Amino acid sequence: MAKRLPLERQLASILAASSSCDLTQALQAKIGRAREQLLTFLDHPGQVAATNNACERAPRPAVVRRKLTNGYRAIWAAEGEAAVRIVIDTARLTPDRTIFGTMLATVSA
Repeated sequence: MAKRLPLERQLASILAASSSCDLTQALQAKIGRAREQLLTFLDHPGQVAATNNACERAPRPAVVRRKLTNGYRAIWAAEGEAAVRIVIDTARLTPDRTIFGTMLATVSA
C-alpha cells in the first residue's frame, strides 16, 4: 500500500493535467479507462509483473526464423551475411583498422 499511494497520486496528476492536444486527451482517456488495471501488480506482488516484457520477449517462432535469416530463404545465405556482419562489426570495434583491413586480415587467416 505504501508504494500504491504515490503512484495513484502521479496517475491522478497525469489524468487531471489540461491539454489542448487531441493526442494527449486521447491518451489520458485511455489511461483513465485502464486506471484500475494499471496498478494491479501492486495488489499481487510477485504474481503479476509490472511490465509485459515477458510477452514482448516471446515472439512467435516464425518471427524468430525471419529475424535469424534476415528474410533469406536459404540458410547458407543468412549464414554468409552473418559472417560478413561479424567481420564488419569487429572492424568497427577496432579503431586502428579499416573495415577492408579487417576483412583482408580475416580472409587471409
